[in-house]
Amino acid sequence: MIEKPLKVLFEDNHLLAVLKPPGLPTMGAGPGVPTLLDQAKAHIREKYNKPGNVYLGIVSRLDAPVTGVVLMARTSKAAARLSEAFRGRSVDKSYLAAIEGVPDQDTATLVHHLRKDDRHRKVHVTTPDAADAQRAELSYEVLGDGPRGALLLVKLVTGRKHQIRVQLAKLGCPIVGDRKYGAQTSLPAGIALHAWRLALEHPVRRERLTITAPTPPAWSRFWPLSEARLPA
Repeated sequence: MIEKPLKVLFEDNHLLAVLKPPGLPTMGAGPGVPTLLDQAKAHIREKYNKPGNVYLGIVSRLDAPVTGVVLMARTSKAAARLSEAFRGRSVDKSYLAAIEGVPDQDTATLVHHLRKDDRHRKVHVTTPDAADAQRAELSYEVLGDGPRGALLLVKLVTGRKHQIRVQLAKLGCPIVGDRKYGAQTSLPAGIALHAWRLALEHPVRRERLTITAPTPPAWSRFWPLSEARLPA
């Protein structure tokens, strides 16, 4: 994969929000594998002439094939406050998902119980009383539909691994490009799940902050976003 320049969506003394491209791990990859965190640290090091180690705390993490906003804290104080905000569910997390098929309902709340399958690197829907089951909740709204499927606005209530991917697949509407969870169509890179908008209180200034990420150009080949009813 050819590394592209880091796209910064928001930056101040406390926060750094960047646009994650498809296929790039957020962090924690093997030796020699580039990550978004590596790129972000290099950006801070170069821009502010900071030799040596650079502190950045990841507070919102995306799967490798997913695109969109990733939020990082530039100080330990900001990281602690943001982590608490995410745990307390006071951060509004909005995703766009292009799916195969059209849901029966234009708006709905989905609740499932999920269990990780580390051996196959997947997540499965299970029963509430199963060992290691985690409750997962999201809501969606159909923004537009057509012969190739639908575009959804998805809002997370919980933040489980692969949650949106698994819950939409269970609905019978897998995300475009997500072969792991049953999709038949493909994308040039990644899957059609995009962390579109984060709305939260700034951890230091206490002002309301909204960060929005543009959708990947590849989406235009299967969904005319200009025709969808994207929220303001």
